[in-house]
Amino acid sequence: MTGIVAYCRPGFENDCAAELQDKTAMLGIYGYCQTQPQQGYVLYVCQPEEADHLAKKLNLKELMFTRQFFVVLVQLNELPLQDRVGAIQVALLDDELSEKFPGVKPAGDIRVETPDTNDGKELSKFCRKFTVPLRQGLRKIDWLTVKESDRRPTLHAFFLSNQQVLIGYSYSFNQSPWLMGIPRLRSPSDAPSRSTLKLDEAFQVFVPEHEREERISSGMNAVDLGASPGGWTYQLVRRGMMVQAVDNGPMAPSLLETGQVKHIQEDGFKYRPKKKNVTWLVCDMVEKPARVGELMTSWLIDGDCKETIFNLKLPMKKRYAAVAEYLTQIKQALVEQGSGKFELQAKQLYHDREEVTVHIRWL
Repeated sequence: MTGIVAYCRPGFENDCAAELQDKTAMLGIYGYCQTQPQQGYVLYVCQPEEADHLAKKLNLKELMFTRQFFVVLVQLNELPLQDRVGAIQVALLDDELSEKFPGVKPAGDIRVETPDTNDGKELSKFCRKFTVPLRQGLRKIDWLTVKESDRRPTLHAFFLSNQQVLIGYSYSFNQSPWLMGIPRLRSPSDAPSRSTLKLDEAFQVFVPEHEREERISSGMNAVDLGASPGGWTYQLVRRGMMVQAVDNGPMAPSLLETGQVKHIQEDGFKYRPKKKNVTWLVCDMVEKPARVGELMTSWLIDGDCKETIFNLKLPMKKRYAAVAEYLTQIKQALVEQGSGKFELQAKQLYHDREEVTVHIRWL
C-alpha cells in the first residue's frame, strides 16, 4: 500500500476522509480513502510520487480533522516478537524504497506512535520502550542521522498492534510538533472547568511559539463571551490579561478575586465593549454554529477585537461539509466588509469533542 496515513479523532474518520478527498483534489491528485469506524486514522491511497507531493504541499495547518499525516514507506503485518527492530531494518534496506522515495534517507528523528484509541493506549507503553532500540537500529543502517536534526524528514513507526506497523515519513516544515499530533496538557487543579484545556491547546496550536510573547502577553485586554464558570477566562488570567467575562451565569470566585476579571452579566450576543482596545475575543457558547460565526465575524469587522478563538458545534452528519460552509461564509464576509488581510485556521483539537475550534486574526 502506498499513500498517506492521517491521524484523527476516533469517530471522525469519514470527516477526515471527506476533507482529504477535497483538499487533495485541489492539488490535482485523485486517490481514494480507506476507513474503518473508530480506528482513529485514515489511509489515503495514491502513488508514491503523489504521496511525497502531498507531504510537501498538503498544508497540515489547513486540515481541520487531521492531527498529523505521513507518507507510507512500508507496511509490516507479521513482525516477529523476538526481533521487531531487525525486521524493520530488513524492510527499510530494500533498494526499491530509495528509488521510490529519494531524499528521505537519512531521517532526522523517529516517532513511535499509535492511533488514539483504547487499543492504541494499551500499546503506548510498548511504544515508549521501543523507541530507543528502534532509534539505535535505524542509525546502524544509516536511516537516521547520528544526532537529531529538524532539517531532515521525520520517520514515523505507527503501530496498529504489537506485530503490525506502518513505517513512513513527514517533512519537518509540514508536521505537528507533538507525538501523535497531540499536545500533552494537564488540567490545572484550580481551574473552574475542564473546558480550560480547549483554550490552552488552541493558543499552542494556533499561535507559533516564537510569536506568543508578542501576541499573548500580560496587560492585554480580552473578552470571554459565555464565560461562566470561567474555564476559558482562567487561561486569559493565567497569561496576565485583563478580562471582561460576559455571562448571566456565575463566575468562579477565585477568578474575581484576582482583580483581573470584570464580570458583566449580559447576553453574550448583545454585549460590545465601550473601547476599541480588546486584543483577544474568545467564545465557547453552546449555540448554533452559524450564529456564533456571524457574531465573531461582526466583532472583527467592527474593530472590536484583533484576534478571536471560538468553537463551532458540529452537526451529527456531514460535519466536514457543514463546517466548510460556515467558514466560507465567514471568509466572504471578512473579504467583502473587512479592512485588510486576515488569517483563518480551524482544527478539531484533541480536547474538543463534537466541535471545531476556529482562530481568526487581522494581519
